[in-house]
Amino acid sequence: MTSLRTPIIWGSVTAALVSLATYVPRAFMRRREANAVVLNETLPVHSKWWRDQIAVTGEIVYAAIGDSAAQGIGASAPGKSYVGLLAEHIREATGRTVHIVNLSISGARVADAVDLQLPKLKKLKPHVVTVSVGANDMGAFDPERFERDLRTLLTSLPPRSLVADLPSFHFPDGERKVKAANRILHRIAIANGHTIVPLYRTTRRQGLPRALTQVAGDFFHPNDRGYKVWASAFLPLLDRAIAKLD
Repeated sequence: MTSLRTPIIWGSVTAALVSLATYVPRAFMRRREANAVVLNETLPVHSKWWRDQIAVTGEIVYAAIGDSAAQGIGASAPGKSYVGLLAEHIREATGRTVHIVNLSISGARVADAVDLQLPKLKKLKPHVVTVSVGANDMGAFDPERFERDLRTLLTSLPPRSLVADLPSFHFPDGERKVKAANRILHRIAIANGHTIVPLYRTTRRQGLPRALTQVAGDFFHPNDRGYKVWASAFLPLLDRAIAKLD
Protein backbone atom coordinates (compact mmCIF):
# COMPACT_ATOMS: atom_id res chain seq x y z
CA MET A 1 0.00 0.00 0.00
CA THR A 2 2.84 2.32 0.86
CA SER A 3 4.54 1.54 -2.41
CA LEU A 4 1.40 2.54 -4.27
CA ARG A 5 0.95 5.83 -2.45
CA THR A 6 4.59 7.02 -2.50
CA PRO A 7 4.71 7.84 -6.25
CA ILE A 8 1.54 9.86 -5.85
CA ILE A 9 2.99 11.83 -2.93
CA TRP A 10 6.31 12.48 -4.62
CA GLY A 11 4.55 13.30 -7.86
CA SER A 12 2.62 15.98 -6.03
CA VAL A 13 5.78 17.34 -4.40
CA THR A 14 7.60 17.41 -7.72
CA ALA A 15 4.73 19.24 -9.38
CA ALA A 16 4.72 21.79 -6.55
CA LEU A 17 8.48 22.36 -6.86
CA VAL A 18 8.22 22.81 -10.62
CA SER A 19 5.39 25.26 -10.11
CA LEU A 20 7.43 27.16 -7.50
CA ALA A 21 10.52 27.18 -9.73
CA THR A 22 8.41 28.69 -12.48
CA TYR A 23 6.70 31.21 -10.24
CA VAL A 24 9.81 32.56 -8.46
CA PRO A 25 11.65 33.76 -11.61
CA ARG A 26 8.45 35.29 -12.92
CA ALA A 27 7.78 37.03 -9.63
CA PHE A 28 11.39 38.20 -9.50
CA MET A 29 11.23 39.57 -13.04
CA ARG A 30 7.96 41.37 -12.35
CA ARG A 31 9.46 43.00 -9.27
CA ARG A 32 12.66 43.86 -11.12
CA GLU A 33 10.71 45.43 -13.98
CA ALA A 34 8.55 47.42 -11.55
CA ASN A 35 11.66 48.68 -9.76
CA ALA A 36 13.24 49.61 -13.10
CA VAL A 37 10.20 51.75 -13.89
CA VAL A 38 10.61 53.55 -10.56
CA LEU A 39 14.29 54.18 -11.26
CA ASN A 40 13.51 55.46 -14.75
CA GLU A 41 11.33 58.10 -13.16
CA THR A 42 14.41 59.43 -11.33
CA LEU A 43 16.31 60.09 -14.59
CA PRO A 44 15.10 63.68 -15.07
CA VAL A 45 15.54 64.39 -11.36
CA HIS A 46 19.18 63.33 -11.39
CA SER A 47 19.85 65.07 -14.69
CA LYS A 48 18.47 68.37 -13.39
CA TRP A 49 20.45 68.05 -10.16
CA TRP A 50 23.70 67.71 -12.09
CA ARG A 51 22.80 70.58 -14.42
CA ASP A 52 22.23 72.75 -11.36
CA GLN A 53 25.69 71.83 -10.08
CA ILE A 54 27.28 73.38 -13.15
CA ALA A 55 26.20 76.79 -11.84
CA VAL A 56 28.17 76.21 -8.62
CA THR A 57 31.64 77.65 -9.14
CA GLY A 58 34.77 76.14 -7.66
CA GLU A 59 38.56 76.34 -7.70
CA ILE A 60 39.02 72.78 -8.97
CA VAL A 61 37.15 71.76 -12.11
CA TYR A 62 36.09 68.11 -12.08
CA ALA A 63 34.54 66.74 -15.29
CA ALA A 64 32.91 63.32 -15.54
CA ILE A 65 32.14 61.36 -18.70
CA GLY A 66 29.85 58.38 -18.38
CA ASP A 67 26.41 56.84 -18.34
CA SER A 68 23.67 56.33 -15.75
CA ALA A 69 26.16 55.20 -13.12
CA ALA A 70 27.85 58.61 -13.28
CA GLN A 71 24.38 60.13 -12.99
CA GLY A 72 23.88 58.11 -9.83
CA ILE A 73 20.80 56.17 -10.89
CA GLY A 74 20.04 53.71 -8.11
CA ALA A 75 21.50 55.91 -5.37
CA SER A 76 19.24 57.48 -2.76
CA ALA A 77 20.37 60.91 -4.04
CA PRO A 78 22.49 62.07 -7.03
CA GLY A 79 25.28 63.23 -4.75
CA LYS A 80 25.71 59.67 -3.48
CA SER A 81 26.85 58.47 -6.90
CA TYR A 82 30.53 57.74 -7.35
CA VAL A 83 30.91 61.15 -9.03
CA GLY A 84 29.38 62.89 -6.03
CA LEU A 85 31.54 60.89 -3.62
CA LEU A 86 34.71 61.71 -5.57
CA ALA A 87 33.85 65.41 -5.69
CA GLU A 88 33.32 65.42 -1.94
CA HIS A 89 36.65 63.66 -1.46
CA ILE A 90 38.42 66.32 -3.54
CA ARG A 91 36.89 69.04 -1.34
CA GLU A 92 37.94 67.31 1.87
CA ALA A 93 41.42 66.34 0.67
CA THR A 94 42.33 69.75 -0.76
CA GLY A 95 40.27 72.14 1.33
CA ARG A 96 39.27 73.79 -1.94
CA THR A 97 35.93 74.26 -3.65
CA VAL A 98 34.99 72.04 -6.57
CA HIS A 99 33.17 72.89 -9.78
CA ILE A 100 31.50 69.67 -10.99
CA VAL A 101 30.66 69.29 -14.66
CA ASN A 102 28.91 65.95 -14.98
CA LEU A 103 28.62 65.39 -18.71
CA SER A 104 27.23 61.87 -18.37
CA ILE A 105 23.99 60.75 -19.99
CA SER A 106 21.87 57.84 -18.82
CA GLY A 107 21.98 55.01 -21.33
CA ALA A 108 25.10 56.33 -23.02
CA ARG A 109 27.31 54.01 -25.00
CA VAL A 110 30.89 54.86 -25.91
CA ALA A 111 29.71 56.33 -29.24
CA ASP A 112 27.33 58.63 -27.35
CA ALA A 113 30.17 59.81 -25.13
CA VAL A 114 32.11 60.67 -28.29
CA ASP A 115 29.23 62.46 -30.01
CA LEU A 116 27.52 64.21 -27.10
CA GLN A 117 29.93 64.49 -24.18
CA LEU A 118 33.38 64.90 -25.69
CA PRO A 119 32.56 68.17 -27.55
CA LYS A 120 31.47 69.73 -24.24
CA LEU A 121 34.59 68.48 -22.49
CA LYS A 122 36.80 70.14 -25.11
CA LYS A 123 35.38 73.51 -24.08
CA LEU A 124 36.57 73.03 -20.50
CA LYS A 125 39.93 73.14 -18.78
CA PRO A 126 39.35 70.46 -16.15
CA HIS A 127 41.84 69.63 -13.42
CA VAL A 128 40.36 66.14 -12.98
CA VAL A 129 38.58 63.96 -15.55
CA THR A 130 36.95 60.61 -14.80
CA VAL A 131 35.56 58.26 -17.41
CA SER A 132 33.35 55.22 -16.88
CA VAL A 133 31.38 54.16 -19.93
CA GLY A 134 30.89 50.99 -21.95
CA ALA A 135 28.51 48.85 -19.91
CA ASN A 136 25.65 49.74 -22.26
CA ASP A 137 27.72 48.46 -25.19
CA MET A 138 27.77 44.95 -23.75
CA GLY A 139 24.23 43.95 -24.73
CA ALA A 140 25.06 43.72 -28.44
CA PHE A 141 28.83 43.75 -28.03
CA ASP A 142 30.71 44.43 -31.24
CA PRO A 143 34.45 44.39 -30.44
CA GLU A 144 35.48 46.26 -33.59
CA ARG A 145 32.97 49.04 -33.13
CA PHE A 146 33.73 49.24 -29.42
CA GLU A 147 37.45 49.58 -30.12
CA ARG A 148 36.90 52.20 -32.80
CA ASP A 149 34.64 54.35 -30.62
CA LEU A 150 36.81 53.93 -27.54
CA ARG A 151 39.95 54.92 -29.42
CA THR A 152 38.23 58.09 -30.62
CA LEU A 153 37.21 58.91 -27.07
CA LEU A 154 40.47 58.13 -25.28
CA THR A 155 42.73 59.80 -27.81
CA SER A 156 40.75 63.03 -27.33
CA LEU A 157 40.86 63.16 -23.53
CA PRO A 158 43.26 65.32 -21.51
CA PRO A 159 46.44 63.44 -20.52
CA ARG A 160 46.30 61.25 -17.42
CA SER A 161 42.50 61.12 -17.29
CA LEU A 162 41.18 58.53 -14.82
CA VAL A 163 39.62 55.86 -17.05
CA ALA A 164 37.73 53.07 -15.31
CA ASP A 165 37.57 49.66 -16.90
CA LEU A 166 34.18 47.97 -17.00
CA PRO A 167 32.80 46.53 -13.76
CA SER A 168 32.32 42.82 -13.20
CA PHE A 169 28.97 41.45 -14.39
CA HIS A 170 29.60 38.31 -12.27
CA PHE A 171 27.68 35.98 -14.61
CA PRO A 172 29.51 33.99 -17.34
CA ASP A 173 28.14 35.57 -20.53
CA GLY A 174 28.54 39.11 -19.20
CA GLU A 175 32.00 38.35 -17.85
CA ARG A 176 33.16 37.05 -21.22
CA LYS A 177 32.15 40.29 -22.94
CA VAL A 178 33.50 42.52 -20.18
CA LYS A 179 36.89 40.82 -20.17
CA ALA A 180 37.19 41.25 -23.94
CA ALA A 181 36.16 44.91 -23.66
CA ASN A 182 38.60 45.55 -20.85
CA ARG A 183 41.50 44.12 -22.82
CA ILE A 184 40.71 46.65 -25.53
CA LEU A 185 40.29 49.46 -23.01
CA HIS A 186 43.57 48.75 -21.21
CA ARG A 187 45.53 48.69 -24.44
CA ILE A 188 44.14 52.02 -25.71
CA ALA A 189 44.27 53.77 -22.34
CA ILE A 190 47.90 52.83 -21.78
CA ALA A 191 48.86 53.91 -25.31
CA ASN A 192 47.34 57.34 -24.61
CA GLY A 193 48.93 57.85 -21.20
CA HIS A 194 45.76 57.58 -19.13
CA THR A 195 45.40 56.14 -15.64
CA ILE A 196 43.38 52.93 -15.51
CA VAL A 197 40.98 52.69 -12.58
CA PRO A 198 40.59 49.00 -11.57
CA LEU A 199 36.81 48.98 -11.37
CA TYR A 200 36.58 45.40 -12.64
CA ARG A 201 38.94 44.03 -10.01
CA THR A 202 37.29 46.06 -7.26
CA THR A 203 33.76 44.91 -8.10
CA ARG A 204 34.78 41.34 -8.93
CA ARG A 205 36.35 40.73 -5.54
CA GLN A 206 33.08 41.62 -3.84
CA GLY A 207 31.79 38.21 -4.89
CA LEU A 208 28.25 37.55 -6.08
CA PRO A 209 26.55 37.26 -2.65
CA ARG A 210 27.90 40.60 -1.47
CA ALA A 211 27.43 42.19 -4.90
CA LEU A 212 23.71 41.41 -4.68
CA THR A 213 23.52 43.69 -1.63
CA GLN A 214 25.19 46.49 -3.60
CA VAL A 215 22.66 46.86 -6.42
CA ALA A 216 19.44 48.82 -6.69
CA GLY A 217 16.03 47.25 -7.20
CA ASP A 218 16.58 46.78 -10.94
CA PHE A 219 19.57 44.53 -10.18
CA PHE A 220 21.71 46.52 -12.59
CA HIS A 221 22.56 49.92 -11.15
CA PRO A 222 24.53 50.24 -7.90
CA ASN A 223 22.83 51.42 -4.73
CA ASP A 224 24.49 53.69 -2.15
CA ARG A 225 26.61 50.80 -0.90
CA GLY A 226 27.60 49.87 -4.44
CA TYR A 227 28.60 53.40 -5.33
CA LYS A 228 30.92 53.49 -2.34
CA VAL A 229 32.62 50.41 -3.78
CA TRP A 230 32.93 52.15 -7.16
CA ALA A 231 34.39 55.25 -5.52
CA SER A 232 36.92 53.12 -3.65
CA ALA A 233 38.37 51.98 -6.99
CA PHE A 234 39.04 55.60 -7.95
CA LEU A 235 40.24 57.05 -4.65
CA PRO A 236 43.94 55.99 -4.52
CA LEU A 237 44.47 57.20 -8.09
CA LEU A 238 42.42 60.34 -7.50
CA ASP A 239 44.64 61.19 -4.53
CA ARG A 240 47.71 60.95 -6.76
CA ALA A 241 46.07 63.21 -9.33
CA ILE A 242 45.04 65.94 -6.92
CA ALA A 243 48.42 65.82 -5.18
CA LYS A 244 49.88 67.17 -8.44
CA LEU A 245 47.50 70.13 -8.61
CA ASP A 246 48.93 73.61 -8.12
